[in-house]
Amino acid sequence: MLNITIYGPGCARCKETEKRVRHVVEQSGVEANVVHASDPMEMAKAGILSTPAVSVNGVLKSTGSIPSEDAIRAWLS
Repeated sequence: MLNITIYGPGCARCKETEKRVRHVVEQSGVEANVVHASDPMEMAKAGILSTPAVSVNGVLKSTGSIPSEDAIRAWLS
């Protein structure tokens, strides 16, 4: 099972990122635990400098932009 974390304060871009990630996970049938981390201390600890950011199994995959569905699919494979 993959652990996917979306980092962001809850802005529109962060919500869109979470929506896209959840949509692609549902479409792909991959087992994944998707969480949204909005705590500034947690983001700092993870080294997040710009949001939205996405990590998969602790590896930072995207920062500062909304990832495309194709990019998200690639992370899941």
